[in-house]
Amino acid sequence: MDLRAQLLELLAPWPVGHEPLPGVRLEDASTELGLRLRFRVDGERVWVDVTPIADARRYASRSSAFAFGYRTEGGRNPVDASLGLRLCEAIAERCTANEARVLAALRAPARRGESAEGPDARIREVEVESLLEQAGPTSESFYTLSPYVGCVIGCRFCYAQSNVGALRRLLGLVEAPWGSYVDIRRNAAQVLARELAEPERVVRPIKFCPVVSDPYQAIERKARITRGCLDAIAAADRPWPTMLLTRSPLILADRERIAGLARAWVGVSLPTVDEEVRQHFEPRGATVAERLTILRSFRALGVNTIAVVQPLLAGSLEAHADALAECVDSVSIDVLRGVEGAGEQFADPRYAETARDEWQLARAHALVDALNARGVPVWRGELPPVLALCNS
Repeated sequence: MDLRAQLLELLAPWPVGHEPLPGVRLEDASTELGLRLRFRVDGERVWVDVTPIADARRYASRSSAFAFGYRTEGGRNPVDASLGLRLCEAIAERCTANEARVLAALRAPARRGESAEGPDARIREVEVESLLEQAGPTSESFYTLSPYVGCVIGCRFCYAQSNVGALRRLLGLVEAPWGSYVDIRRNAAQVLARELAEPERVVRPIKFCPVVSDPYQAIERKARITRGCLDAIAAADRPWPTMLLTRSPLILADRERIAGLARAWVGVSLPTVDEEVRQHFEPRGATVAERLTILRSFRALGVNTIAVVQPLLAGSLEAHADALAECVDSVSIDVLRGVEGAGEQFADPRYAETARDEWQLARAHALVDALNARGVPVWRGELPPVLALCNS
């Protein structure tokens, strides 16, 4: 099923390019991290999140089945509140006329049992109509690429689980805890090859998005969807800057492929260098030693290396900064975005303080200072600055 087409069908008969309000143009829809509509306002992108009403927390307007909330990329460049409200109200009105039909279409495959695995399957093979999704502010546009949806590494604090879980429920799939299911996009490499060959597609960085799925989670050992996508990028007529983020040592199996790309960046999530803390919060992820080995191995091959520190977890701050300074070219730092399913882990008296916003912010500032003292550039956003400039 083409989820993007069904999301746009909620707005029928509005076509892509339609202006629901003066100066507000519908650009596209995204299903990568939940359901989102993308608009262009005064040269900037504005996203409208489309959330099943049972899963909605905050919203500007609603229909019978969905809630609508507006935001800009990463919360930067705030939207005029009056404009955001009017846009969501217009969307809600249009959606009301279409939602019953779209909901029936979304749930039909599960009801008919069209998937060989069935709606209660934890591992499903699916096909996609498109793969690359535009993201980022207009000045730093890039594409996200997810070979899988769902992640068996299953970090309980991952903020993707709420949106991905809501989408599964919308599709009529059986409820399953985060970390216990994954959709394999079996035709991803073929779709990617077609998209990269489209002459009208602008060359922008491609980010293998680790939010909805780690590209090197265990299923990659058998399915090799990420490897197929790398081969498609390598075979493309134009050089595509590529960034991969992971918590898995399986990426080392593709180190020669990645090093052979025209422009490549490899990064790991490294919220702590204390192995006991890592084991407590990320028991299925690579060990701290394995993550550092990934960075050293790629750096030795001349590949740009980065680390993402999100959330910040307990452990020696000085040791953390020393390890990063040895292995990476730059670091992204961001704070915990809610405990999600990790309430029990953060309730441990050893770590309860680390869930507080004040602790996260203080730790972030302290780590920035420690990295600056070691000459390590720190950035905030989706891409390291050098990669963000790779647009043509």
